[in-house]
Amino acid sequence: MDTNPTTGSAPSPGSSPSPGSSPSPGSSPSPGSSPSAAVAHDHDVIVVGGGAAGLAAATTLARARRDVLVLDTGEPRNAPAHGVHGFLSRDGISPRELLAVGRDELQQYGGRYRLVGATGARPVDGGFEVQLEDGSAVTARRVIVTTGLVDVLPEVPGLREHWGTGVVHCPYCHGWEVRERPLVVIASGPLAAHQALLFSQWSDDLTLLLNGQEGPTGEEAARLTAIGVEVVAGAVREIQSSDGRVTGAVVESDGGPTVVPCEAVVVGPRFEARSTVLESLGVPTVDFMMGELALGTHVPSQPNTGATTVAGVFVAGNVTDPQLQVIHAAGAGVRVAAWVNLELVTEDADRALALAGPQAG
Repeated sequence: MDTNPTTGSAPSPGSSPSPGSSPSPGSSPSPGSSPSAAVAHDHDVIVVGGGAAGLAAATTLARARRDVLVLDTGEPRNAPAHGVHGFLSRDGISPRELLAVGRDELQQYGGRYRLVGATGARPVDGGFEVQLEDGSAVTARRVIVTTGLVDVLPEVPGLREHWGTGVVHCPYCHGWEVRERPLVVIASGPLAAHQALLFSQWSDDLTLLLNGQEGPTGEEAARLTAIGVEVVAGAVREIQSSDGRVTGAVVESDGGPTVVPCEAVVVGPRFEARSTVLESLGVPTVDFMMGELALGTHVPSQPNTGATTVAGVFVAGNVTDPQLQVIHAAGAGVRVAAWVNLELVTEDADRALALAGPQAG
C-alpha cells in the first residue's frame, strides 16, 4: 500500500495508525475530542528536538504554511564530531554549523525556534500542551518528537573524553578520518567481531580487545585471523592520550597492565532513546533489536508515517531508528511532516464539511 503523503493514492489520514500497521481511515480517534481544529492552539505543530530530523520536519511544515515551533536544548548528539559526512553537498560541515543553516532555512519560511527544553506533555483541548524547562507551556494540534538518542559507552576512562574524534563507532561516519592508522576495537557486545571485520576496510592494523566479552569462534574467528586481526583478552582499564590524541589502550593481563598502541578506538555504544516527553504521553519505549540482539532502546512507530501508539504524536530520526545517519534522519523528518500536514488538511476539511451541514453532500 502506498503511504507516501505526497501522492494522491495515500490512504485517508482519519487518525494516526498503530506502529507496524498500515494506515487506514478511522483506525483510531483523533487526539482528545473531535474536531481538534475547533479549539484554538498556540501552534499547528510543535517539534520537540532541533536536530536534522526536527529541523527538516519543521521546515517542511513551514513551507506548507503551518504555524510550527521547534523546541530544542541545543545539545546535538554528534556535537563532539569535527564534521558531518555522508550528507550530499554538506560533507565535512560541523554539526553545529549544519544546524545553524537549518534554523536559518526554517525561519526563512516563518517557522519558529526556541532554545528551551521540553519536560513533558499532555493531551488538552483536542491537541497537546507541552511543558517547558522555564515553567511555561505551549499548545499545538500535533506533536513531532525528534529528540534522538544518547550513546552509552563502556565505563573505561578516556572513552567519553575522545568520543566522536579519537573514539568512534560508525565506519561510514568516521572511517575515512581514521584510515590507515593502528586501531583497537573494544568489545562491548556480540557485534565486536563484526566491527573489527568492517573497519578492516579502512585499516590493516587492527586489534580486537575482548574486555571481558566472549571471543569470536568458528568461521568468524578464522576470518579475523585471515585478515590479520589480533585478538587480546583482558579488561580494558584506560585509553591513553597525548596532546589530545589517542595513543594506546591499557589492558589488564596476567602479567600486569599492557599498553596496546593505537591512534583511534572503535567501540559500539548502547543506544538509549531520549524519550522523556514521549513517556509523559504514554508512548512506550522498547528494546531496539537487531535479530536477537538488544542494542538499546527506541520508540516504535509506523514505518511510513512516524505515528506512535498515541494519536497525534509522531516521531522521526534516531529516537525511533537508532541506525539512521544524519541525512537519513533529515529525510525521515520530511516524510513525517508531510504526513502530519495531510492529517491536518483532512481534519480541517472534515470540520468544514460538518459545519456546512447535510446540504454540503
